Amino acid sequence: MLFEDQKTITRRIIIVCSFIVVVLIVWNTNSLFRIMKTEERVKMEGWAVAQHEIQRQDPDEDISELAYWYTVRGKLSSPMIIVDKNDSIVGYDNIDTLKIAKDPNYIYKMLERIKKDNEPIKIEYDNFLNQRLYYGNSSLLKKLTYFPIALVLIIVLFATVTYFFYRTSKISEQNKLWAGMAKETAHQIGTPLSSLLGWIEILRSQNVEESTLVEINKDVERLQTITERFSQIGSIPKLERTNIIAETTNTFNYLKMRSSKLITFELQVPEDFIYVNLNSQLYSWTIENLVKNAIDAMKGKGLLRVVARLSDKEVKIKIIDTGKGIPRSQFNQIFEPGFTSKKRGWGLGLSLAKRIIEDYHQGKLRVSHSEIGKGTTMEIVLNVIA
Repeated sequence: MLFEDQKTITRRIIIVCSFIVVVLIVWNTNSLFRIMKTEERVKMEGWAVAQHEIQRQDPDEDISELAYWYTVRGKLSSPMIIVDKNDSIVGYDNIDTLKIAKDPNYIYKMLERIKKDNEPIKIEYDNFLNQRLYYGNSSLLKKLTYFPIALVLIIVLFATVTYFFYRTSKISEQNKLWAGMAKETAHQIGTPLSSLLGWIEILRSQNVEESTLVEINKDVERLQTITERFSQIGSIPKLERTNIIAETTNTFNYLKMRSSKLITFELQVPEDFIYVNLNSQLYSWTIENLVKNAIDAMKGKGLLRVVARLSDKEVKIKIIDTGKGIPRSQFNQIFEPGFTSKKRGWGLGLSLAKRIIEDYHQGKLRVSHSEIGKGTTMEIVLNVIA
């Protein structure tokens, strides 16, 4: 328990540290964006001053170093559009001229777009010429805008991959643990089971009533079946072409004979044979788990129906009870290892049943319907073979 608490604390620390790192990176990126935006503004204002100087200067005079740098050497990359006091475009730079040639309205669309990026810079000439310079963000600044988003997406992707890797590793460890426990259980049951077989022979030699010995022998055979089931967990079971109707009927009759008389059992199956690739022992174990869960949900009293139907190339086996029902939010949760609504139990029955049906038989096991206070329908779906 202490180890689990330490692992939980460690995970929380990692999450908090990761969050802090992301916040710092986003904050620094935003600060850098603002600094670069300010620098671009300063350059644009310098360009506007240079333009003002050029307009006032005599054509025969050489332009100043400042004007020369901004207009010739210090080429700016941001899109620029100059408009007069009537909002008519009088000049532009760093805008694709080919697009303008194809679509004359392109320059006006660009103007509306860059108006949203920055406030205009005024260019005035001796109180008789009033112009405004609109400019957009440079390509570098645009890339910097999307950098935090890309960074967050990368972190989320990394966290998702890490989570699934951790989850897969955890499930693998659980599977190994279950397989080890199952095989050890089979080994432990095997020793007293051999002794019970010997005791049956001794009782038979002492003329004990045969009907009693028959029932004891049935239970011993059942224990042998359970032992074989446990021994197959963790290994690939052998599937054989089997009539699933007969297997369902046999398991149903066995459970009916050994269940409370307060439970009304009903079996509805086709008379025809339906063949599937099946491991009879593991399938029987699945039906037992589902039926026992249904009986527990009904608190030992109610109606339990097992229905088999052929649908296209699939056979559907439904276990229907009149128990307390399952909330829709728990339809998937009930199949998770360790989940149980009982005071006692390990919460492994439905998890193992789902693994048997879906991993070993390539079928489906799901809650097809449930209403609180009215009951639940569990459904097994398997592929039919010729």
